[in-house]
Amino acid sequence: MNKDSKIYLAGHNGLVGSAIWKNLQNKEYTNLIGRSHSELDLMDGAAVKKFFDEEKPEYVILAAAYVGGIIANNTYRADFIYRNLQIQNNVIGESFRHKVKKLLYLGSSCIYPKESPQPIKEEYLLTSSLEYTNEPYAIAKIAALRMCESFNLQYGTNYLAVMPTNLYGPNDNFDLEKSHVLPALIRKMHLAKCLQENNWSAIKRDVQRRALNEINGRSTIDDFIFTLNKLGIYSNHLELWGTGKPMREFLWSEDLAEACLFIMDHVNFVDLKNGAEDVRNCHINIGTGKEISIKKLAELVAEIVGYTGRIKFNPFKPDGTMRKLTDVSKINKLGWKYSTELEEGIPLLYQWYLKEQEQV
Repeated sequence: MNKDSKIYLAGHNGLVGSAIWKNLQNKEYTNLIGRSHSELDLMDGAAVKKFFDEEKPEYVILAAAYVGGIIANNTYRADFIYRNLQIQNNVIGESFRHKVKKLLYLGSSCIYPKESPQPIKEEYLLTSSLEYTNEPYAIAKIAALRMCESFNLQYGTNYLAVMPTNLYGPNDNFDLEKSHVLPALIRKMHLAKCLQENNWSAIKRDVQRRALNEINGRSTIDDFIFTLNKLGIYSNHLELWGTGKPMREFLWSEDLAEACLFIMDHVNFVDLKNGAEDVRNCHINIGTGKEISIKKLAELVAEIVGYTGRIKFNPFKPDGTMRKLTDVSKINKLGWKYSTELEEGIPLLYQWYLKEQEQV
């Protein structure tokens, strides 16, 4: 890409998209296009066609998706498969019709089977059953990955797909029903610390900045306590879902952004073929290659947030997949490696979260 190339970044306000947008700006790319959901509904095929007709982007990075944690994935199953398929079909389809030079699609490591050998290599895709709680979302992501591969094979396009591991960073989603595990842990620890210290002003600032069930400006202290207790937040302990035994890998969002720009600049579909006869699984895992248990993660977050209460796990709630460690040898061999450790990234995210609270 040239510095003045016209680049459309779908999902530029989200966790991943905002990090990529910032990275592009820092590298002095001057012709960036972004549209908020209110400006362009990517589920609306006619609207997406009109946008591509008018803007004619040369490069597309598809970071837009309907996402959430284990509760949301298992509750809104139809939304997760339908919305993501619509978004992907519209953006990839219009990219093809408008002869986009290169497209980068961001998927998720949840595409891999529940019982994959560890660490998970790209070739393990579709070798056995998926984790049921997020199966609809995973199927949508697999469909887009295969769509990119199929367009490349049939039409000679240059559409690449990357599969990031669990992400965290600025502009993360802290909704306790829809967020992923790390931002949810940070917010729960923060609220538990505030409750432990009877810091009601801080709790109210948190709720003013981000909704918390039915709590509003007219809610009483009893209402707050009842809602916090429902979420597993008590005055003397914090209850978390599952056993704490599952292992997870986490990648700082700005490291992912750096990887995406590296791939856009240095990697093409032809580089990823496994030979003339085998062109499957040309997608690329992006992660750290390191994992931590949810229990150890909770203890690390508690230390960083300053929460000193007890942490209890509820084994009657689902754990999800027990391990999801990605094999990152392909991206490493291509020339990229992550740089931010969890011990560095979590304090950065917590400070970002606290700063956001001050904007109430």
